Amino acid sequence: MAIKIKIKTGGKELTAVLNESATAKHFYEQLPLKISMQRWGDEYYGDCGLNVDTEAGARAEMEVGELAIWPNGSALCIFFGPTPVSTSDKPKAISPVNPIGNIEGDVGFLKALGGSISIEVEKG
Repeated sequence: MAIKIKIKTGGKELTAVLNESATAKHFYEQLPLKISMQRWGDEYYGDCGLNVDTEAGARAEMEVGELAIWPNGSALCIFFGPTPVSTSDKPKAISPVNPIGNIEGDVGFLKALGGSISIEVEKG
């Protein structure tokens, strides 16, 4: 059964489906969370207090709508377009991240939000 979470920001509510990774399960156990996030290109990231090791499936090349935990910064990352280190129109993290899931539906509205946002993440 898919594990779902809800992400609230900018007056909208997004649903995401988590994967089966150890990092995703650990993140889910920490919910609910309020996270202050900063923008880096078309990525938001913010300290979620999760100290995890880099998993075997960690990677820098991401997809639009993908969620990940950045082990170097204990940060949740939300990818919605190219970042300053992207070499194409796809998102790319500054260093390998642990993918934890995908947002369902359109994340385009995130492009209209500012340099910093606050999100609420809860079990869905």
